[in-house]
Amino acid sequence: MSDEVKADGAAKAAITGLQHTITQKFEETLRTLDTHGRTLSDQNHWAGPLADRFRSDTWPAVDSSLKKVISELDDLRQQLQKIHQNIMSAGGGS
Repeated sequence: MSDEVKADGAAKAAITGLQHTITQKFEETLRTLDTHGRTLSDQNHWAGPLADRFRSDTWPAVDSSLKKVISELDDLRQQLQKIHQNIMSAGGGS
């Protein structure tokens, strides 16, 4: 294994792009999904058999998945920050 470190412009752009996509686009989309799901789960906004099924079956599973994705994206964001720091300290900061 080589000790060579390479961090070209494409690597720096990819890290920056991933960070932006996660922190801006995904988080905003996930917050929007959560807001709409909570609204549909509220009996004051939607009632009936389909609403009951959504509240009891659909939304709890989706909500759990959203929370897992948010946690995994946070882990990825932390890893990307470390990668970005490593690229910069390896001389890729120019």
